[in-house]
Amino acid sequence: MEICTVKDNKNNEPCVIALGNFDGVHLGHQRLFKSGSKIAEQLNAKMAVLLLDPHPFKILHPGRSLNLLTDQTERLQLFEKYGIERLFLYPFTLGFANTSPREFIENILLRIGAVHIVVGFNYSFGAKGKGTPQDLKLFGQEYGFGVSIVEAERLDDKIISSSEIRRSLLNGDVGTAKAMMGHVPKLSGTVKHGDKRGRLLGYPTANIQVDEDLLVPKNGVYAVNSEIDGKIYGGMMNIGLRPTFYSEQERTVEVNFFDFAKDIYGKKLIIAIQDRLRSEKKFNGVDEIINQLDKDRQDAIKVLNSLG
Repeated sequence: MEICTVKDNKNNEPCVIALGNFDGVHLGHQRLFKSGSKIAEQLNAKMAVLLLDPHPFKILHPGRSLNLLTDQTERLQLFEKYGIERLFLYPFTLGFANTSPREFIENILLRIGAVHIVVGFNYSFGAKGKGTPQDLKLFGQEYGFGVSIVEAERLDDKIISSSEIRRSLLNGDVGTAKAMMGHVPKLSGTVKHGDKRGRLLGYPTANIQVDEDLLVPKNGVYAVNSEIDGKIYGGMMNIGLRPTFYSEQERTVEVNFFDFAKDIYGKKLIIAIQDRLRSEKKFNGVDEIINQLDKDRQDAIKVLNSLG
């Protein structure tokens, strides 16, 4: 996948442009990309995404937690996996936030060679989100580009959306999140030094400093795996406050990798969350904790083995 700025599109090479934020790159997004790719093939054009960077909320609401489902690296990998050939990155600033829908069309979309635009049914654009998909169609008639509006993808009776996936993960419902995303939800972060208490219990853990913009699922114990130095390791992850040992309310993310003994402090890890095993508990002593950890390990192994 080629990564460009708006100025990079040489000779206005024709592109079918997918517009949106595409957090999580879920099944609805994938359907939109598939629709766009078919049109791009018919028009002999590149299938592209225009992405505002940084995320608009970073500029408009700097104090608000983004709770993203995917970091930038994973999102770009998923774009490529689902057929995006070119990515246009456009800097989002307070000045850009005041861009009118018409200016957005004239100054950006036409400059990157848009011959067809693909958007979701609820897409908005321009200052204060005043532009609608129907407005895009009117602009398309005026400026000579096509517009496709992709309707919602559903899982049972629910519309698949990034917000619904966040809600599922905050409720600990990994299964629904996986089904809506069409791939495994992940956390990324850097291994930092902890208090090494897990080592004393026979279950040493990697303490993960999760990237600040990412959503952290509901507290509890999860079956996970991660690629480390080219090899996949299974494990169990605890998200929570460790109430047995601590009274302060500092939330931690810790992973015990099975059959693993390398020094990985400072390493960036991507943790694939396969299933939630149980809620966080407060125990009456060390023996009770170890017995539960033994059970958690077996439960996690069953989950991971079922994945093949």
